[in-house]
This record gives sequence, C-alpha cells and structure tokens, in this order.
Amino acid sequence: MNDRRLFRPAALAGLLCMALLGGMVSAQTAGSSAPRPVDFIVAVVNAEPITNAEVQRLGERLARESEAGSRASREELGRLALEQLINRKAQAQEARETGIRIDDELLEQTEQNIAAANQLSLEAFRRRLQAEGVDLRTFREDLREQLLVQRLRDRELQSRVRVSDLDVEQYLREQAQARAQQPPEINLGMVLIAVPENASVEQLQQLQARAREVAERARRGEDFATLVRTYSQAFDRSSNNGVLGLRPLERYPELFVEAVRSLQPGQVAEPVRSGAGFHVLKLIERVQPAATPTVTQTRARHILLRPGPQLTQEAALARLAELRRQIVSGQKRFEDLARELSQDGSAAQGGDLGWASPGMFVPEFEQVMNTLQPGQLGEPLVSRFGVHLIEVTARREQPLSAAEQRELARQALREQKQQDAFVEWAQEVRGRAYVELREPLQ
Repeated sequence: MNDRRLFRPAALAGLLCMALLGGMVSAQTAGSSAPRPVDFIVAVVNAEPITNAEVQRLGERLARESEAGSRASREELGRLALEQLINRKAQAQEARETGIRIDDELLEQTEQNIAAANQLSLEAFRRRLQAEGVDLRTFREDLREQLLVQRLRDRELQSRVRVSDLDVEQYLREQAQARAQQPPEINLGMVLIAVPENASVEQLQQLQARAREVAERARRGEDFATLVRTYSQAFDRSSNNGVLGLRPLERYPELFVEAVRSLQPGQVAEPVRSGAGFHVLKLIERVQPAATPTVTQTRARHILLRPGPQLTQEAALARLAELRRQIVSGQKRFEDLARELSQDGSAAQGGDLGWASPGMFVPEFEQVMNTLQPGQLGEPLVSRFGVHLIEVTARREQPLSAAEQRELARQALREQKQQDAFVEWAQEVRGRAYVELREPLQ
C-alpha cells in the first residue's frame, strides 16, 4: 500500500505487550461474580501499597495461563503474583523518577489497539469491561503503569545490549551448520489395501497379492492417482489422490521411511505391512533443506473503510459483509470495489498490498491474513486503522538476501541478549527498592 500506514512501526512491537495486556481483562473479571474478602495491604514498595485483592487477581490469571497452574498451590501462585507486583511497582516508580510519562493520547491509542485485537470498537470494549465488573479507571491506571514499565525496560535494555558484527558472523555460521545437518524431507504417495480384523490366512494372501499387483502396475508406469482412486481404502484418498505431503522424516512412520530409503524419486517400494493393512508407497520427491534460509511471504489485497462521524464501526462491518457477499456470489469483482471504495493508498492497485514478510503488518491484520489460504476471502475485521476485507492471493517461500539474513541474525541475537540483560536489570531495580511485607496473603 502506498502510504504504508497499515504496516507496523518497529517501535510498536515493543510498546504493546499483548500477552500481558490480553490477559488483563480476564484477570480482573475472574473474581467479579464471586464474593471478595475485605481488602487490606500486604506489602509496601517505596511507600506505595500492594493490596491483597491485586495479588489475588494476578494469581488467578497466572493459574489460568500457566501450564502448571493446576499443579501449583494457591500459596505458591500468591507468592509469585506478589513478587511480580513488587517488581512492577518498583520499575514503574523508577520510570516516573527518570521522567518517563504516558500521556492520555498514548493511553487511549493503546486501549484502541487492545480493543482491535479483540475485534471490538473502543466503545464496545469499554462496555464489555463494565458489563464484566471491571472498573474503567482502575483498568486505565493499570495499563498506564504497564506502559511506563515497558518504556523504561526498552530504554534500559537498549543501552545495555550490543550486538557486534563478529556476533552476527558467528551466529550465521552456526545456523548454516545446523541446516547442513538437517535430514531431507520426503513426499510419498500411498495406496492402502486394508486388512480387516481377524482376517484369515487365505484373506491375507489375497490382499498381499493385490498390493503386489498394484505396486507392479505402478512400476510399469500406470498413473498412480488412478491406482489410488481404484484400489486405495485410505479415508482421505479422494481429497489428496494418495499424496501424503512433503514433510521431515520424523513425521513419517519408521516403516515408511525404511521402505523408501534406497529409492529414487518416481520409484515404488515393495508393499509393507502395518496394523492397517498393506501399503504401496511411491517416493514422489526427496528434498534437502535449502542452504539459504527462506521466509514465507504473503500477497494480499484489502478494502479499508475508516469509521468516522459519517460511518460507525458497526456500519462499516455491515457494509463490508455485504461487499463480501457480492464478491463471493460473483456479482462484483474485488479489485473494482477496492478501487471504488477503499480508503487507502492501495485502492489504485485494486487493494493489492504487494508481497509482505512476517511482521510487516499490524498484529490484528496479520493474524487473520495468516489463517487464509490463497484465493480465500476473509470475514471483515477490525484493526487500529479501520475495518478491512482481506483476500490472500498468493503465498511463496522467498530466499533471504545476505543483508536480510544479517538483519534477522542481529534481531535474534539482540532478543537473546535482552533476556539476560532484563533479568540483571530487574534484580538491580528490586535491590534499590525498599520493600516492606505486612499482612500475610489470603
């Protein structure tokens, strides 16, 4: 698209901690229907209190989100939640002391982004919070605090983490060595001659003879897809013509891998027996992982309507739903409607956004786009920029240039080093804070 506003700014990825923010609503609403004990202060961080209710809300969210939540005791989750809150309070206080501020405009924009990620308008999102018993003022202040902490973390880690050219070269060498050691991927065709339970010896001999006959006919050059449709008893034979798909060796049964190990593409193995029956296997292709890393790129087009005084978000959703019906029924062409109606720089190109690599679009747009197959038209979706109707037109694996490989390597190394730097920094902030533990948790 021409103005590129749909594309995600690099800073936005660090600004929005969606995993943390996305759980905020459920964390606060979890206890809204249950009776709550009288609240009290359980800890003080540099004169700022932490209440028992805050700890319980976070503990409930941790219990739901943690894989081990069902095994962790209430006391363990309470202690973990309290420790996280102490760290966050100390970090937020340090952010304020260093002059970091979150203005109302940024706060509202972040709210809009969270609402868009949940496919809601800001007004609908706030109504849902209120309906679920969440105090809007408390929600906004909690969100402001998280943004403060995120800004401080970004600034501190930026100054602590350095990735040298030597680091990048070493990383690329290690990745190249790892790719060279990867086993090949194979694609197999299969005819299944099923063997019923409690089959007699005579039946087994007849079915094995049929499998051998199919294998011999395939070797003589008969069309394998026709043999699949005629003889195979696999449940999905009609949808894939017996083609099992290109996949790593470990994703195939060892029995299949051994049967085709010495074959060349196009050759057919002797039938092999499994619990399901006799399998006639054809090696369609054997592919060695590419020496040059690739990235999956998607080409999509969209129609964008921007809600405003003359068009509510609900009306935009209804309008695009009607356009989708017209396109699917063949009454209208996508590109014609995009040129006529889309409020976006890509309208002149029929809504075409060009080839895009992962991370180029905002998350709420990209997540939906990634679920669509080429030629598939999605349902209308809400993003922070408006309401979209997306169609994926193509997808491809694109080799990365040397410059792109170096940039990705630098990003990966930076993320690795930031994890270590974050732990060290968080410990330093906690060490500078005065923490007083008061009443035990309930």
